Amino acid sequence: MARRAAGGVKGARRPEVRLPSLEPFGGGGLEPDGDYDGLGFDGVDLGGQDGSGARFMDCALTGCALDGTRLRHARLLDSVLSGVRGVGTDLAEATLRDVELTDARLGGPQLHGAVLERVRIRGGKIDYPNLRTARLRDVVFEGCVLVEPDFDGARLERVEFVDCALKGADLHAATLVDVDLRAAASVEISSGLDRLSGAVISPAQLLDLAPALAAQWGIRVEG
Repeated sequence: MARRAAGGVKGARRPEVRLPSLEPFGGGGLEPDGDYDGLGFDGVDLGGQDGSGARFMDCALTGCALDGTRLRHARLLDSVLSGVRGVGTDLAEATLRDVELTDARLGGPQLHGAVLERVRIRGGKIDYPNLRTARLRDVVFEGCVLVEPDFDGARLERVEFVDCALKGADLHAATLVDVDLRAAASVEISSGLDRLSGAVISPAQLLDLAPALAAQWGIRVEG
């Protein structure tokens, strides 16, 4: 059951990932529709490989390179990703459930149409993530930097931003339900300010957003 945070907003449920003893990944590259269960990927270069439709269950990816890795329609379940890095990682329409992503360095990851449920993203920096029409439920962004995330048409339910810098977020046509921005380090919305009706913000954040809100509503503010 989701906890209820201060202010009446429902808090996100955190993932509880308990990995078993892992077998080292034997190499040979990813395969489309592959099945990876209880494996440890330690410092593996997965750049340019095709794991579309693959299932990762009880896996740990540590320090792996994901440049151009194709994981479209993949399922990442009860898994931990730590220190992964890459540009153009394709996770379109993938499913991430009970996943912890820590200290990632990703540029332009494609997550449009993806489903994220009970996901915790801690530390690191993600530039230009494409989350269009994605569904996020019980997701926590903690201590990370998100540069121009695109949530166009996405649905965010019980999503928390904790000590997270949100820079130039696009919320056009997004649906927000129980989204808690109060503990974010900074909040910058480039589009879709009208979609904040399902979010809770702090008084200080309201003051920071006031100029953009006034501009959107055509309000002239003169001293």
